[in-house]
Amino acid sequence: MSQRFTRTLLASGLAAACLTAPAFAAEPAGTLQKIKESGSIVLAYRDASIPFSYLDNNQQPVGYSVDIANKVVEAVKKELKLPSLKVQYNLVTSQTRIPLVQNGTVDLECGSTTNNLERQKQVDFSLGFFLVKGQLLTKKSSGIKDFADLKGKNVVTTAGTTNERLLKVMNADKQMGMNVISAKDHGEAFMIVESGRAAAFYMDNPLLYGEMAKARNPAEWTVTGKPQSFESYGCMLRKGDPAFKKVVDDALRATYQSGEINKIYAKWFTSPVPPKGLNLNFPMSDELKAFLKNPTDRPSEQL
Repeated sequence: MSQRFTRTLLASGLAAACLTAPAFAAEPAGTLQKIKESGSIVLAYRDASIPFSYLDNNQQPVGYSVDIANKVVEAVKKELKLPSLKVQYNLVTSQTRIPLVQNGTVDLECGSTTNNLERQKQVDFSLGFFLVKGQLLTKKSSGIKDFADLKGKNVVTTAGTTNERLLKVMNADKQMGMNVISAKDHGEAFMIVESGRAAAFYMDNPLLYGEMAKARNPAEWTVTGKPQSFESYGCMLRKGDPAFKKVVDDALRATYQSGEINKIYAKWFTSPVPPKGLNLNFPMSDELKAFLKNPTDRPSEQL
């Protein structure tokens, strides 16, 4: 038998084997594989980002972003055929959230994290789920109406946030002489302004409404100032994992298209929320309504 004839027979045999072999579904890779092998998914949570992600009276993570993350969990259960998938929670802060996503400690972070170009170099983002504006929380009696009124005053913001960076840039560029205080979280920032150690708290407006609802007398406070930023929040996941990102994005898109997002929003922004049962009275903006009809994972700078 010639070598040429032998090679022809072998090639034909291999082709036939490929045609007759049973087709196997591709095994999950990346984060989905990690979740499948461990039987659990690890969600990041914040302890003081009312009403997005925080702890209730039972010290359990709750909030708008937590409900969003749970929609992803439901989708992962279906994708991996793991109805008994366990959910584990891992506390993060503004400073630790990105490193803990990068190193695999947490699989998904849905909190109050702005999607921007700088962060997209380090992690991937889901479709956006919220739009925010950077404003000020101050006492009505403070006389502060806008950012120009902050000259020479103590102003607090939260460390590790885009707001901290923007406030420091504004202070330098406009030579305002502010003393910028960086608190460890939103709760501490509000305590600083509530105690009089700062004249105002600069942060994303829904978070300010969340802190105002916690105040001993919410009627003494106001959210004011021309918005200094317009940003979108998204869920963070490890970079370069398209299979997991598709599951996350599909889960969010289905939540928006079904209208279920409206119920989730009403639950956290226009109804009494734990722990005090106070109402933020923060109706969905026309901008957010339009955004949820055509969501994107583009960074805030490109919206």
